Amino acid sequence: MRFGPLELGIILVIVLVLFGPGRLGKILGELGGGLKAFKDSLNGEEKKGEAPTDENSNIQPK
Repeated sequence: MRFGPLELGIILVIVLVLFGPGRLGKILGELGGGLKAFKDSLNGEEKKGEAPTDENSNIQPK
């Protein structure tokens, strides 16, 4: 089943009526942030300013 421009427009109008423009923007922003974090975790990128962890860093010398 393919959605044409008319069907997509109707779905968009229904979503805007249900959630409102402010709440919809917040939902989409959070979704985008989650997708970006997921993509970064797949690529192995770390957050800026975060030092790489070492498995042996918690071991105290005897």
